[in-house]
Amino acid sequence: MANVYVEARPKGHGPITDYVVEDHADYVLKTTQTQEEAIAWAKKAGHHPLVARVRHLNDKKVPDHWRSAG
Repeated sequence: MANVYVEARPKGHGPITDYVVEDHADYVLKTTQTQEEAIAWAKKAGHHPLVARVRHLNDKKVPDHWRSAG
């Protein structure tokens, strides 16, 4: 099961328009309207979803920036 990253868009600050599921190389696998939908899709696709602990701290190379979504 590969790790994938669920991130809010746009990155940084401001209102969230959608959520994306990305791989470690920032390739977008899926875009959804809610974080819950993104997590559900990732699990159904056989991935291990991770979400950022803090929205603007989302460096995929820093494990402390992420927590398991399930």
